[in-house]
Amino acid sequence: NIVSPESVDAPMKQTKMAFTDVTSDLYYESGSLGVLQIPTIGLAVNIYEGTDSTALAKGAGHFSETSIWDGNVALAGHNRGVNCHFGEIHTLTIGDTITLTTKLGTRTYEVTCVSKVGVNDTEALVSSLENRITLYTCVRGQSDLRWCVQAVELI
Repeated sequence: NIVSPESVDAPMKQTKMAFTDVTSDLYYESGSLGVLQIPTIGLAVNIYEGTDSTALAKGAGHFSETSIWDGNVALAGHNRGVNCHFGEIHTLTIGDTITLTTKLGTRTYEVTCVSKVGVNDTEALVSSLENRITLYTCVRGQSDLRWCVQAVELI
């Protein structure tokens, strides 16, 4: 007897995305969730919950629907004006490093992609099995586009 693959009940493979919620014990006294450092562009900026104007006026903003530690950590920042923290992220190149420090520890990531995406393109915000960091900022003079930098954890 020959058994076809369709007739065999293969067990469904369960994949759990890595995700760490923001909880009250993860905040520093300053109200920040941690520090983002990108040595190549001389950046060291505090991270605050949310991507509204209040959070971005203080530093980098954490997309609340993304993880703060395990999985995909996504951050936004201004690229012009007084708080132009992400003004040079588009100049990063593959292999540059990004460091995230929170109360959970310090992780270093390596840039894998620098690209322009549509203003409504949220694909890079999805949860991930691997630890990565995603940075977003506006593209100067092109309001319908955003710079998106992605980096994966160096192990």
